[in-house]
Amino acid sequence: MNSQTRRFTLQGPVGNIEALEDLPMLVPGAVWRGVAVITHPHPLFAGTMENKVVQTLARAFVQCGWRAVRFNFRGVGATEGVHDAGRGELQDLLAVIDHATAGPEPVPLALAGFSFGSFVVSHALTALGPQRAPEQLVLVGTAATRFEVAPVPQELHRRTLVIHGEQDDTVPLADVMNWARPQTLPVTVIPGVSHFFHGQLPLLRNLVARHLSVDSLTFP
Repeated sequence: MNSQTRRFTLQGPVGNIEALEDLPMLVPGAVWRGVAVITHPHPLFAGTMENKVVQTLARAFVQCGWRAVRFNFRGVGATEGVHDAGRGELQDLLAVIDHATAGPEPVPLALAGFSFGSFVVSHALTALGPQRAPEQLVLVGTAATRFEVAPVPQELHRRTLVIHGEQDDTVPLADVMNWARPQTLPVTVIPGVSHFFHGQLPLLRNLVARHLSVDSLTFP
């Protein structure tokens, strides 16, 4: 963690949720663009909020002026509860979103998920509804092989970035394309890259930052 990162806990549906918040360093007079909530890979396969891809996503959002909140799903680290195959994890995510956006004024929201986390994020879109839809959506290594990832609402497509490694041996690219094709949802494919983006994390960060920067100019 750097000096702009703080560790905290919040009350979740089954107890405490352990979380980290990364803050951008702003010039005087500047304001945060909003808060990005980022989810981690499968809890039963060593997935945590400290995962390198999750950290990379946080850095990309912070680079573009967003507060980045990442947290451990139930049963991971100091977060209470036990793994619930996505059902309880969705409730954890919704609790973190409520906490991160609480306040007298509306807070712009972005969501990002890696692997299992992308599956949970996809179902949060339905739970939040159009009134609370995120302004940015980033899905990486979308877990379309083992889970029923929900489609992205059409109105969010222009604000959505889906990234996948060509050589992903955990979630084959073909499965992600089969999920994206009926939606006509573009997928950015990184040649020769595996599920965890070994050796290509800087490229991942740059792709996400470019998406966030271009979108802020194109869609006010």
